[in-house]
Amino acid sequence: MPGFGDPAARLLVVGLAPAANGGNRTGRVFTGDSSGDFLFAALYRAGFASQARSVSKDDGLALREAWIAAAVRCAPPDNRPTPAEFARCQPFLAREIAALTNVRVVLALGALAWRSTLAALVQTGIAVPRPAPVFAHGAQVDLGRVVLFGSYHVSRQNTNTGRLTAAMFDAVLARARQSVEEPKRRFS
Repeated sequence: MPGFGDPAARLLVVGLAPAANGGNRTGRVFTGDSSGDFLFAALYRAGFASQARSVSKDDGLALREAWIAAAVRCAPPDNRPTPAEFARCQPFLAREIAALTNVRVVLALGALAWRSTLAALVQTGIAVPRPAPVFAHGAQVDLGRVVLFGSYHVSRQNTNTGRLTAAMFDAVLARARQSVEEPKRRFS
């Protein structure tokens, strides 16, 4: 499933995969599930979304300066993508990133999306230091043309247990917003 949003996006949010009862059902990643409810409410508070909730592709949600993509394009069995699925989907994510020429900030949701995003960024010509930057909630890595941020995934498993709170996610989005506003970052 391809991503969606503002083609002139300066923020790219990379999730894991479409949820079987959310994006897979509605045809748009993070749409119609609790993870999306959490994500879109936060994007709305940060000024990246026109409304705080999305239940279907035609519900009027518009992203402003933001694009949402997934590391894996289809709903994986047991919500756990295999290494082979990541490898098959990697070129799609890389092409999607390359097409978003205004992106300055990439926000990876979870460690698996972080690793997949780093690999896709390399495929688009962005140098990633070795050893690769380690995922952590709130991680921030300046890669020259873009800044990569990390956050725990917005899954119910994280939000219902308090591992990720709205305040924690809002803080990462506020830092991402600040980096988006810096005029020097740009894909070439």
